[in-house]
Amino acid sequence: MDIDFKHAQSAHCENGVTSNLLKHYNINLSEPMIFGIGSGLFFSYLPFLKVNHIPVTTFRPLPGVIFKRAAKRIGFKIKSKRFSDPKEAMDALDEKLEQGIPVGMLVGVYHLTYFPKPYRFHFNAHNLVVYGKKDGNYLISDPIMETYTTLTYKELQRVRYAKGVFAPKGHMYWAEKIPQQINLEKAIVEGIKKTAKDMLKIPIPLFGVKGIRYLASQVRKYPNKLGDRKAAQYLGQIVRSQEEIGTGGAGFRFMFAAFLQEASDILKMPKLHDLALEMTAIGDLWREFAVDTARIVKARTKINDPYQGVANMLLVIADREKKVYEDLRNLIK
Repeated sequence: MDIDFKHAQSAHCENGVTSNLLKHYNINLSEPMIFGIGSGLFFSYLPFLKVNHIPVTTFRPLPGVIFKRAAKRIGFKIKSKRFSDPKEAMDALDEKLEQGIPVGMLVGVYHLTYFPKPYRFHFNAHNLVVYGKKDGNYLISDPIMETYTTLTYKELQRVRYAKGVFAPKGHMYWAEKIPQQINLEKAIVEGIKKTAKDMLKIPIPLFGVKGIRYLASQVRKYPNKLGDRKAAQYLGQIVRSQEEIGTGGAGFRFMFAAFLQEASDILKMPKLHDLALEMTAIGDLWREFAVDTARIVKARTKINDPYQGVANMLLVIADREKKVYEDLRNLIK
């Protein structure tokens, strides 16, 4: 079983899997276009959901949402399934491969044997494609990797049934209906509208621009509320989520900017190009925030009252992002 599947490396696993699967069916969209159509830009701070006893900060919607939204908006029908029985999950995968269908799936990162050890951590929302089986090994297209790789039966089964938060439970997905034509302009508009709405209009103050401001208020309290050691751990978790775990803080801002640049040409809206430049500048601010917070975590900062300083930076980011989303809503009606 060896499907002729073209692998391409990407900046983010879910966008990359989506783009690679679509290209397999001759729908050629860039990673930023997939990201924008799928409304992948988001923010939430979830004090009630904890990893290693620290509240979760995320810069993207739930795993799988970008793919589902992008597929729906271009008319690409997918089927997904989870399995309580690991053997049943592996048998179902083999059946799809025998039918010549490449299969996307969610897996845990910690036991991915082809990942370098420093990059293995407990994160259960990594996407990859299984496109064949040879000599008992599964052929893997992981968009984070430069080229194709493989996993044994036991290795693949283990990562499909990783334990912990967002346990994948054998989750796999595949194409069922391929559109003959796509309305790209309509899909772009829907993607922009959803992004702006989610970042501005969710009333709960844990999401979108309100969530960034709420995080700033919490960061201010860290030293007095938690003590120096624990405050640094909490701050470190934010940076790790932003820059390492795949939830895409600054990087997703740059990707959304690239999407807006492409959309500007397709929709014939020069204003989108200007907003792309502003979103790039906001991405730079997120990177600056990451650098300053990393210095605090490592006790190397030279900023007076550093927690107040990075909290203030978050408020600046929130104000500038709010203006971009408001401009997008006014432009795309």
